[in-house]
Amino acid sequence: MTLNQTATPADERELVLTRVFDAPREKVFHAWTKPELLKQWFVPRPWTIANVETDLRPGGKCLIVMLDPDGREYPNPGVYLEVVKNEKLVFTDAYTEAWKPSEKPFFTCIVTFEDENGKTRYTARARHWRAEDREAHEKMGFHEGWNRCADQLAELLERI
Repeated sequence: MTLNQTATPADERELVLTRVFDAPREKVFHAWTKPELLKQWFVPRPWTIANVETDLRPGGKCLIVMLDPDGREYPNPGVYLEVVKNEKLVFTDAYTEAWKPSEKPFFTCIVTFEDENGKTRYTARARHWRAEDREAHEKMGFHEGWNRCADQLAELLERI
């Protein structure tokens, strides 16, 4: 079972989501870093994931290709900036691979996993380059979509 938690954005360019999962942080981190598990929860249904690539190291490539219900693909390339096993993931779309700049960077995501009495406090911070980008992300349904994905993650954590 997950519990909704509140967290305060650092500034006008940040969106944040916090949840507590009834699972140890090693398990939650594993679900965030293994392609076969990410495919099961990372987009709100009925969307799916066509492809996931993870190279878990600073400068390592991350790619998630989302698939809408009509079969259109939406590639999301980026790189990891920081990886601390079972504690923290930081990735950005400011680079497409290695240190090759992207055409239009949108955000950097900071995901933390903190122990809370055998459960995991999970916090995802989406930090945008501009306040306008944060507003656009919010209008795209950040809170609804990321909460639905967190619900799907909770379901997966019960099964693995």
